Amino acid sequence: MKTWLCDLGQKVEIFIPFLGTSRPPLGRCCQSCTPKSWDDFYSKHFSSLRFRDATLVTEEDTRYRGWLVRRICGVLAIWGWKIPADTPKDLPERICSSKRVQDVTSSRSCGTGGDSESQGRWKEKIVQILGEIQAPLSHLMLRLCHWVLLKFLNCLFLNLQLHQGQVEMVLRATRMVGTSASPPSPLTPTPQQELSPDLSLQADVPLVFLSTHKSQLDGFLLSFLLFSQGLGVPRVTVGTQLCSPHLRALLSHLGGIFLPLRMEQRPSEKDEELLGAVLATYMEELLRSHQPVLIFLEEPPTPLCLSPSAREWLALVYRAVQDRAVPDVLLVPVGVAYDLVPGGTKGPLSLGSCLWAACRALRQSFGCARVDFGQPFSLQEFAAKNFTRRCSEEPPKELLLVPTILGTCLEGKKREIWSPGATTATRFQAEEEMVVTKLGLHCLSDAVACSAVTAVGITATLLLHKHWEGVFFSRLMVDFSWLLEEILLRQRDVGFSGQLRVLVQHSVTLLKSHLTFYSVTNVGDILVVPKDSAEALRELNRYSAAILPVFASEAVGACAIRALLVEVLPFLRASVRASDIVLSQDELHRKILELLRLLPPNLLGFQPCQPLNLRSQDIMDKLLQCGLLEYEELESERLVCDVAPQPSCQKRCWDFVESDSDSEDKVPKRYFKLSQPPGSPGFLLFLCRLLGPVMKIYTQAVAFLARPSWPQPEAACVEMLLQFLAEDGLEYPSRSLALSSLQTFKKMGVLEELQTPAGPLLHLTQPFQSPENREKLETFIQQFTQA
Repeated sequence: MKTWLCDLGQKVEIFIPFLGTSRPPLGRCCQSCTPKSWDDFYSKHFSSLRFRDATLVTEEDTRYRGWLVRRICGVLAIWGWKIPADTPKDLPERICSSKRVQDVTSSRSCGTGGDSESQGRWKEKIVQILGEIQAPLSHLMLRLCHWVLLKFLNCLFLNLQLHQGQVEMVLRATRMVGTSASPPSPLTPTPQQELSPDLSLQADVPLVFLSTHKSQLDGFLLSFLLFSQGLGVPRVTVGTQLCSPHLRALLSHLGGIFLPLRMEQRPSEKDEELLGAVLATYMEELLRSHQPVLIFLEEPPTPLCLSPSAREWLALVYRAVQDRAVPDVLLVPVGVAYDLVPGGTKGPLSLGSCLWAACRALRQSFGCARVDFGQPFSLQEFAAKNFTRRCSEEPPKELLLVPTILGTCLEGKKREIWSPGATTATRFQAEEEMVVTKLGLHCLSDAVACSAVTAVGITATLLLHKHWEGVFFSRLMVDFSWLLEEILLRQRDVGFSGQLRVLVQHSVTLLKSHLTFYSVTNVGDILVVPKDSAEALRELNRYSAAILPVFASEAVGACAIRALLVEVLPFLRASVRASDIVLSQDELHRKILELLRLLPPNLLGFQPCQPLNLRSQDIMDKLLQCGLLEYEELESERLVCDVAPQPSCQKRCWDFVESDSDSEDKVPKRYFKLSQPPGSPGFLLFLCRLLGPVMKIYTQAVAFLARPSWPQPEAACVEMLLQFLAEDGLEYPSRSLALSSLQTFKKMGVLEELQTPAGPLLHLTQPFQSPENREKLETFIQQFTQA
């Protein structure tokens, strides 16, 4: 933050969105999963390149100059954009003659007469299925719709920011990169076969963009950006949203690709085999033709959760590389950030509903939008690295929570109770599903990490977690500046710059429908108070959720510190202050691990590849770095909160010992004391409240376990849980958090999945049918919750 003196003598604070000489180096791929890709494409000077407004088209974007060109530059620019080659014209013949499809048709045609007639019927079915998946691109319709989209985006957003360095990085990936190597080794090696450590990026490989999904507008917006920046017209995968036939046909001609209708409607085994063969062959041909593919990893109502349609499309891309249809695929994470997220339509989409939603959107200002591209990385390298890390025979890490909660041992009878069922274990041990799930979650965390933080997100976080009862505008500006610097110190980029007062006014104006303003004339300030309504709470929580991945490590550590203080509170005298308590590193590490085992990594924005022990150590390092903890040299009069691990399975209790009680240990233990960072009052409480919405829904989900009559389908359980949360007074129930809590309970062993003729059903396991054990589970979660 810099202060300038304007001509009128007034001091003006200007925010420059970086510390030092360049912006933070965002979007790097994972160095442990893709070390070869880490050194490719990315360049340090990319972070210092400028931004541009992608919707600002001038005569400089055309080959012509002049007065008339300046007025029709949009039409001339879009007409000059190159449309790469479409899928081959003989695509139906290629699919019909592929070995995968031929194997299916030949096995189904055995014993039938009239080979030519039978083949004709199969070809008609294949062409029909292909027509449900895609349609040829219409060049005239593409240019016309993108011109309309350019006008629409100009009216909808103040600007659409795009980092020129990131675009250059992706453009380099589209060209011939790397060196041609020998044919790639199969991604599924035998146990005796070791993967070659010299895996290198292949030349001339297709690009697949994996994006977060904030709004139904994302598909149009990203298609426009890729087309305008010379990256090609992408084939955009459409998720589970139902579309009318007319809208489906229009989107197909604009580059949309769909799962076949019969696949969405649970086809029979006979139809499913042919649908799967045609779909897999189509993806192979699509990648061979080097058309960019855009896959959305999540659905707008449920952020940070990998959607079933994303798993399906990722599996098709993975199989294409595994079957050597293409040598490799470069994956590009994409992050989308809005000041205000444009709303969509509820129910099935149609041309009329989309036009009505567009008209309603034009009445409202949505501020700014920004798109960020992460570093491309090799799918082949990622898969090879993950196959070398085969799952051990130990129970999943979530199962280790059960002995802690119930006070039992993970031995003998306990193992029988908590081990997953045979069908569940078999399904999750499938190598393809394992790699695809890890890949999807990894790309989702990468896309979230490269997404820019908006001014609205910072303001909503301050109002929800720091000033819920109201705050003066001048104080809000001070806290905005403080939180902004904390975000930049954590190497996260923001999507705005300018004068501080204007930035805060901009974000407050966009949130004005959820705020109440009072003019206090005697102090010359404005009091900003969030409305006490369910809608205001829901929207503020929605926009503040983008801040949680930035402070996720510190928030987990703060909640672990709170849990330790809750345990020691009954043993303290009233005169003892928090600064007099010394925390043991072992106990803090234990509490952090318990919370990490409870919450899934994607919910916190963590990469799923990092071991929990290393992540716990990283969290403690960040707590020391931000000033919440300090190393403590023990003195005889200081109280020590230390619980040494006991060999028995009895419940632990707190002991207060003198500092010299650990002198006999071979390895000296480390201890910390609580500290308040300078210039950040109440930082520990603020971090605890960041995880408040997550922990509150997890706590209420435990109470929900006693409500339904088990067993129940998982989809029905999610709807019942959301209804229960709304009835229980939770103002902003999140579908994503509700689904995450049920998934966590499944992995822990609280719920188990039963296979029935009607489909899989969730059932409450025997130990947690006891109210006492459910109360223990609720108490375990509540220790991390800050009211």
